[in-house]
Amino acid sequence: MIEQLIDELKQHYTIIIVTHSLAQAARVSDRVAYFHLGRLVEVGATAEVFMNPRHKLTEDYVTGRFG
Repeated sequence: MIEQLIDELKQHYTIIIVTHSLAQAARVSDRVAYFHLGRLVEVGATAEVFMNPRHKLTEDYVTGRFG
């Protein structure tokens, strides 16, 4: 229900959520940012970051190599 509400609200508002769930981030976001040890590593369209990450740290995280 929360994710459905986020989907409805994002039509009119900017919604920022913090999650450690890759599945949830993929479901509810249009854009994602990946932080590692407090440093911003990558930001971009969700599909691009998940399917074609530009940084090795991001790739390792989204593929489950660590995290």
